[in-house]
Amino acid sequence: MTRVRVEGFTVSLDGYGAGPNQGIDNPLGVGGTELHQWLIPTRTFQQALFGKDGGTTGVDDDFAARSFQNVGAWILGRNMFSPDRGDWPDKNWKGWWGDNPPYHVPVFVLTHYARPSIEMEGGTTFHFVTGGIHEALDRAREAAAGKDVRIGGGVNTIKQYLRERLIDELHIAISPVLLGQGESLFQGIDLRTLGYECVRSVASEKATHVVLRLK
Repeated sequence: MTRVRVEGFTVSLDGYGAGPNQGIDNPLGVGGTELHQWLIPTRTFQQALFGKDGGTTGVDDDFAARSFQNVGAWILGRNMFSPDRGDWPDKNWKGWWGDNPPYHVPVFVLTHYARPSIEMEGGTTFHFVTGGIHEALDRAREAAAGKDVRIGGGVNTIKQYLRERLIDELHIAISPVLLGQGESLFQGIDLRTLGYECVRSVASEKATHVVLRLK
């Protein structure tokens, strides 16, 4: 049965999933890269992003590894694909990750502006969805062919799916940094009323990992 999951999404101690002033020089906003000190050194991240052997193991790597398990399709907000706003000013832009992105499955990008699909190396194809979150999820479920759909972010995309109770499981990594401002993940979201409960909490030296599940 296909589940809809958020995996490895990191927030600061003060609840921000991205810093302010996102752009080409700061894809995660000012200070946003500090959130991922738990993830970047892991064996899973080093292999998936850089093709390198080695890296840290333990709690953080366990959560990083599970984030890729049984994923048949991804859904991303536009900012997770491109720093541009409005109609596509640079049709040569093909994502943040180069010619061989780490997804290796179909990826559905939410946008208000149509664009032809882009086939990349390694099995990733970016599809651009202008019909909203439900259309993207329907297409992702079909493409996943029985595997799970992973919601990759950003903050606004996750909040839209949470409000509709469309996320079955949510893994949040709470990083011990303060951003002060940016995009707040849970502001305006009443998780308890929506029916979510905490089913697991594990701490490492660099993050506290919390798993929430829809009842």
